[in-house]
Amino acid sequence: MRVITGTARGRKLEAPKGRSTRPTTDRVKESIFNIIQFDIEGRRVLDLFAGSGQMGIECLSRGAESCVFVESDPAAQKVVERNIAATGFEGSSRLIRGDAFGALSSLRGQKFGLILLDPPYGGELLNQALRQIAEIDILQTGGIIVCESAREDLIQPLEEPYRVKKQYRYGAIAITTFTREEAE
Repeated sequence: MRVITGTARGRKLEAPKGRSTRPTTDRVKESIFNIIQFDIEGRRVLDLFAGSGQMGIECLSRGAESCVFVESDPAAQKVVERNIAATGFEGSSRLIRGDAFGALSSLRGQKFGLILLDPPYGGELLNQALRQIAEIDILQTGGIIVCESAREDLIQPLEEPYRVKKQYRYGAIAITTFTREEAE
């Protein structure tokens, strides 16, 4: 697993051992960054189910202003820390150790331009996270939420000003993007 492009291009990243986390495949990661490539620079990023931190680190490498990583697994937290250090992004990163929903509550009042959601597949975690993000309204106007899920997972729509921007399919994986439009 490596950083694809940007200031940390080619840097090798660790993945947590075991099956508690599932790193995004290179093909899907490349596809996601093709989708959002013009929506990263200068933005504050939230990597909510960080795992190894590879997605948030890729954003930082591509010019994101900062990234908040949220991870509940202690072994994965250590991997995120090592990956941040290996890429030199300590000054623009913050790791919240704990579950996604407690972290979201603690982030109330902040705004992010890009939110990355890649929870374990098959559960209700993705929809629960989307509902809480909309409820506490932490996505800035024009911001994007990128959701990675199993193709068969059903993603519930959000109420305005949030809307599904686009859905993509990559084999057994689905990528769904939401945006927050300006209120009329």
